[in-house]
Amino acid sequence: MTILSTAANAQVKTQNNNIWVHYVSKVNFSKKLSFTLEATRRNTEWGQKPQQWFVRPSIDYNINKLFTAGIGYTYYETFSYGTPAIFKSPIEEDHIWMQLNGKFSIKSSTLQTRLRDENRFIGTDRIYRNRLRFMALYAHPIMKKQEANLLSFVIGDEVFFNVGSYSGKSLMNQNRIIAGFAYNFNKHNQIQINYIHQNIWNYSNTILESNPTIRFSYFQTININKYEPSKK
Repeated sequence: MTILSTAANAQVKTQNNNIWVHYVSKVNFSKKLSFTLEATRRNTEWGQKPQQWFVRPSIDYNINKLFTAGIGYTYYETFSYGTPAIFKSPIEEDHIWMQLNGKFSIKSSTLQTRLRDENRFIGTDRIYRNRLRFMALYAHPIMKKQEANLLSFVIGDEVFFNVGSYSGKSLMNQNRIIAGFAYNFNKHNQIQINYIHQNIWNYSNTILESNPTIRFSYFQTININKYEPSKK
């Protein structure tokens, strides 16, 4: 972990080297309704110290072939890490959120988008803050097997915006630049290995974290009553 100070805006820049382990399971009950469970463990100093963990269940509804709406809850615990640390002691957060996912085909490639509105309740006093997140993720196949995508290159970005007078001194809360690879074992199981460059601005905009991050992800789909999503 390294520290740089910029006198121009009295902001301290820190670097933390992260490893994240990420799991997503989606259960399709029908053509329209599904349940998703997401969980993550995040460590810093290349896995040596805890950074954060969360669990995120949601209910999702397929509006049409392009868009899915969801409503969910997230429980976070963020630990004190780095020097200086954004949080002096571990802190809990409860999020209630709504989101709209899009999935678009571009020839053999896909573009996924997500817009999420998070209502955040932070700390023992459950201080309310609001945050908008927008993600765009582009996947291009580089290896196929019997016309199915086997290995894809993934690139994208996710931006977090503070909303409202109690949400932070800067408009930006986080930014994540994403690049990596996705491998499909079959149509129900996928792993991803991504490099993420994560920037975090603290509430008072006095600390900027610039964090090289490696994320290992496993995605699983379970279909109930033999329902199979459309390939279109």
